[in-house]
Amino acid sequence: MNDTAHTPAGRMAALRARLGGIGFGADYNPEQWPEATRAEDLALMAEAGVTVVNLAIFAWARVEPARDAYDFGYFDRVMDDLAAHGITADLATMTAAPPPWLVTEHPEVLPVTAAGTVLSPGGRQHFCPSSPVFRDRAARLVEAVATHYRGHPALGLWHVGNEYGCHVSECFCAASAADFRRWLTDRYKDVDALNDAWSTDFWSQRYASFDQVLPPREAPTYPNPSQQLDFKRFSNDALRACFELETDILRRVTPEIPVTTNFLAGLKSVDMYDWAPAMDALSLDSYPDPNWEHAHIGAAMSYDGIRCAGGGEPWLLTEQAPSAVNWRARNAGKEPGNMRLWSWQAVAQGADAIMYFQWRQSRGGAEKFHSGMVPHAGPDTRVFQEVAALGRELAMVPELVGTRVRNRVALLSDWNSWWALELDSHPSDGVRHLDRAFDHYAPLFDLGIGVDVVHPDADLSDYRLVVVPSLYLLSAEHGDKLSRYVADGGSLVVSFFSGIVDEHDRVHLGGYPGPLREALGISVQEFWPADTGAVFPVQGAGDSGTADLWREDVTLKGARAELEFVGPEWDGRPAATVHSHGTGTARYIATRPDPATMRDLMARACTEAGVEPVLPALPQGVQAVVRANAEHDVLLLLNHTNTTHTIELPTPRHNLLSPTRPLTTHITLPPRDIAALGTPPTPTHPTPISPSGV
Repeated sequence: MNDTAHTPAGRMAALRARLGGIGFGADYNPEQWPEATRAEDLALMAEAGVTVVNLAIFAWARVEPARDAYDFGYFDRVMDDLAAHGITADLATMTAAPPPWLVTEHPEVLPVTAAGTVLSPGGRQHFCPSSPVFRDRAARLVEAVATHYRGHPALGLWHVGNEYGCHVSECFCAASAADFRRWLTDRYKDVDALNDAWSTDFWSQRYASFDQVLPPREAPTYPNPSQQLDFKRFSNDALRACFELETDILRRVTPEIPVTTNFLAGLKSVDMYDWAPAMDALSLDSYPDPNWEHAHIGAAMSYDGIRCAGGGEPWLLTEQAPSAVNWRARNAGKEPGNMRLWSWQAVAQGADAIMYFQWRQSRGGAEKFHSGMVPHAGPDTRVFQEVAALGRELAMVPELVGTRVRNRVALLSDWNSWWALELDSHPSDGVRHLDRAFDHYAPLFDLGIGVDVVHPDADLSDYRLVVVPSLYLLSAEHGDKLSRYVADGGSLVVSFFSGIVDEHDRVHLGGYPGPLREALGISVQEFWPADTGAVFPVQGAGDSGTADLWREDVTLKGARAELEFVGPEWDGRPAATVHSHGTGTARYIATRPDPATMRDLMARACTEAGVEPVLPALPQGVQAVVRANAEHDVLLLLNHTNTTHTIELPTPRHNLLSPTRPLTTHITLPPRDIAALGTPPTPTHPTPISPSGV
């Protein structure tokens, strides 16, 4: 036996070899259609270059229509057809939606809200993650599915559950309460330690035993914030326990097959940094809003996050919309060219697969107006023709597979801080985790700077600049780590409302921002959150602008002001500071500057840290990313603007999307166009790939 084949690296190497290039496909739900439709599906998949499909995600009721009465006949035929056409199945464990018989026989599996409402079936994810009955029946199903399809030629990847925490992220039922108490006992060991962590002498909440603790159900006023924070941690762990229960079975029955589950971009409830070590490959579902002018920047931040959660390894884009979704208040379609551009953006930022929800647009059900690769109008449509052309195009660059992205700037993100930051009874409800991260990420994107979005536990030693956007919860350990990073020569940018509380949501005493005060050379005594719509002027050396949302009364303790507030009472007070600490530099931003001012601050920080853009003099709105391995690299250029741009290349490169791969010194990008440029030498005539094997 080759033991390396049963490691995450070995399993993923086998999957890459099997796909032969960037994976391309969609969620495939043939059970929604007559069996005769499948022949047309397979022919169209060959035309589009489909190599992989997510299969049977919501098939529990079909495969187990009654307790222990398994019927695999339908999916046997589907799997055999996929294998015959050279298409790999990312086969689901089918546990994302319990079947009617299960909730009829065991209504106790249904989730309960904080207000005590039992959520009914009829949608999906209608299960309590802590339910022993649900876990038992899910395990039995997964054992049966894995055993039945072990060794099937179509099976290439396991898809566990689906978008965990998307609809039910927390359950407050009796089973969850008991599980929460077990979790707390394991975490704190002693109830006095819990009382200390939760500050329970406030409002007479002191517990005499763990048996008295409940989930933070709906209460007369604000529930204990530390209790709320721990319940979010517990709920994340309860969902992960469901995932790992299934994964353990899959690894035992099919140790050679990689395992993944699909995170949803921007989902608050599931900590992907925490889940990542249990997965062979990380997968993301991404649905940028075409109506948002900065959708591509928001998506870029998500892609950098999923890649870094996986340690920099390539990831899989398991869902995106070919055009419109169905669940926003206004569901805009993607303009011609946008689907291709945004797909290539995911590839540029590390994706080794591009997939859609879904293959054929549903005729009925809640998602019938969600676009599919094959729309209601059929394949003779703009949408199908665009996705088919993309599939053929992706097959032209197999050398991208397995390459990595390397950046010199890190932006810190922590789900614990996200959960704590957005609890109630805070100075301002306008300070939101994703918004604050975007305020820092966007100017770096505009400057052409590549960014890694990493957890505070990450090794920061190779980064020249570390950015900390409103990291409200910061342990003393992580604060010391950042201080040492600066003292050892690093450059740090920290924004307001960072380092306020410890891991138990207890305030760091002695002045804000807690453990970062010395490195930043400042102290803050008071917050002054701004009223809605309030704007105030700021100015620096030759610069002037505005700020909003928040102000802090900063006292300089060795730092100097880089930006100051202007106006009555606040005139001359520091709005942004810079401080030398050890051999490094630490900046603090005590407000939210307007985008242009923020970009200037970040540009100075990058220049002083020696951080350079991927390409010099890159037009704003044109993104440049390099994916590389030990043998070669590929420069990807993406024009997110409505203007044609000509990009001069520092060294000649091969145009990988031209059939002859000519050598070029510049590239002209029309609006929404992309380029993939390889370093010499590359093959003049690459071997064509037949993605579908027909």
